Amino acid sequence: MDQAKGSQKASVTPYEEVLDALSSLITKRSRADPSIKGDRFDLLFDYIKILDLEEPISKLKIIHVAGTKGKENTNDDVPMPTFFRFITLLAFKIFTAEQVDVAILEVGLGGRFDSTNVVQAPIVCGISSLGYDHMEILGNTIGEIAGEKAGIFKHGVPAFTVSQPDEAMRVLEEKASRLDVHLQVVPPLDANLLNGIKLGLEGEHQYLNAGLAVALCSTWLQRTGHLEVANLQQNSSLPEQFIRGLTTASLQGRAQIVPDQHIDIERSGDLVFYLDGAHSPESMEVCARWFSLAIKEDSQQQTLNYQPQDDTRSSNELIQRDFGGRSRKNSTQILLFNCMSVRDPQLLLPNLLKTCASHGVHFKKALLVPNISVYHKVGSHALSSTDSQVDLSWQFTIQRVWENLVQGKKGVDAQSMDAVCEEVKDDTELCVKNCANSAVFSSLPIAIKWLRDYVQQNQSIRFQVLVTGSIHLVGDVLKLAKK
Repeated sequence: MDQAKGSQKASVTPYEEVLDALSSLITKRSRADPSIKGDRFDLLFDYIKILDLEEPISKLKIIHVAGTKGKENTNDDVPMPTFFRFITLLAFKIFTAEQVDVAILEVGLGGRFDSTNVVQAPIVCGISSLGYDHMEILGNTIGEIAGEKAGIFKHGVPAFTVSQPDEAMRVLEEKASRLDVHLQVVPPLDANLLNGIKLGLEGEHQYLNAGLAVALCSTWLQRTGHLEVANLQQNSSLPEQFIRGLTTASLQGRAQIVPDQHIDIERSGDLVFYLDGAHSPESMEVCARWFSLAIKEDSQQQTLNYQPQDDTRSSNELIQRDFGGRSRKNSTQILLFNCMSVRDPQLLLPNLLKTCASHGVHFKKALLVPNISVYHKVGSHALSSTDSQVDLSWQFTIQRVWENLVQGKKGVDAQSMDAVCEEVKDDTELCVKNCANSAVFSSLPIAIKWLRDYVQQNQSIRFQVLVTGSIHLVGDVLKLAKK
């Protein structure tokens, strides 16, 4: 027995031991739970002292951004920090050791009590578009949320933001005034400044983010003596380096288009995943608008607006080879969805449906699945069970919301949903509960198999699958869609 235990322990690599140690710092309790001692903001300054990082952090040149989105010398009074706080401390340790030219810090949650807010003297601060997210911690009004985000403002440090709702803007301006912060509202980037090249990130909202990025970078360069940009305005030309950065930027899981690489090589364009990790009402609306415009552009130009990620050039070539056949096919839109139980699908799904419908886009079916990845572990072993015993009660809740929304639009009594579900049969026996407009699957791989089988059985149709609601779900689909 002892030999078996020794052999099992020896098979664990140091890397896996590190992942297990990191996973131990992830609490399964609500982030708003005050009993989580390792999540107290005031302890961060104790951690900084323990790691001898006070002076090195003060010397870092930092751009601090808020948006919607060593030693283990601890005791009972100063317990181990929670996962995100530990990762932030590790980042500070690495940044100071490497003496980086600039550290761009984005808050993980909120701003005022976020672990990145131990920085007392950033070069410049920025706040992107605000929305209703993490309300269990940040507050129930956009003004309360703005107040938490404005917590990154520091006395006399210039700050930029984009156009915000009136209530949020009033709060930001008030907080800035108290701290003698010069707060400027920057407009969206003028597309004409890119010399005819598109932004690397898809979606009209990215021009708003690009405008903020230009303002933050310009200010950093000016204040650190790297570049004379005092007169750089949005209506003048941009430096070549700025254009190159804006047009080559990439971000997986946000407005990303990926063809399935596991079906017939000649038909790789017949199943395409449109991936966006939106999980707030506002981002869901932006996602729906992007998806609607992306599939219309596909139809009009008869080619996918697909930017290769990693080693995917061959997939792009396959799509081009299938150009002639695909142009004669009709397209069907499918939704692949899940969200965490702290989200409210009654806030997320109406925005998605309404925005898509306003662009003439209607989903044939919504596929509802649990994620593969689990939030309380890190690494490749952070996988949930995919057997038939998995709890699908949350997916059934989402299904009821979806069916009520869709059938309500069709004038069908929502109370008759269960009867409609009973009438709809699924010959594949892959889905757990099949309704007129949705289906619940016990796992994501089974739902993907259902899609691939459906494509093979309907060779005159192209399937465009919007994957959204959870960044975990998006990451899981990326793993399954790519070879």
